[in-house]
Amino acid sequence: MAKQEAPIDQEKKVEELHWDSQHWKSLLRLMQDEILFIDRLLNSYVFEPNTPDLFKRLTNYKERIEKIKTHQTVLRKAISKHENDLGGMLECRNRECDLGYYKKHDQLKEMVASCTDVFQNLKTEIFNYAGGILKKRKP
Repeated sequence: MAKQEAPIDQEKKVEELHWDSQHWKSLLRLMQDEILFIDRLLNSYVFEPNTPDLFKRLTNYKERIEKIKTHQTVLRKAISKHENDLGGMLECRNRECDLGYYKKHDQLKEMVASCTDVFQNLKTEIFNYAGGILKKRKP
């Protein structure tokens, strides 16, 4: 009976890791939508043109957004590969084999958290800056 429980436990572990991967992909899709909005905002003409260092600041934001986009693309590919590799975890027969999958999973988890943190900080910085220099609509 103990032999039957091991594959069930293994399947449950794989399901949990797969769910994490799906959650990360969802976070990255949301981030992608937010980046699209921010790109449009930064490339629009809604800012007061006489703002000191406006061009320099917007250029800096655009460059940082591009770095995040690149990092996000790398993450999406790594998550997809990780998901594909999870099937191999079902074939693992020892703890050391499992540990390799867990280690990769934890690394991806940290990378996703770092990417989302960097993006959230940049987004807050952009919105705080932009909020103060948007053109005022005349009544």
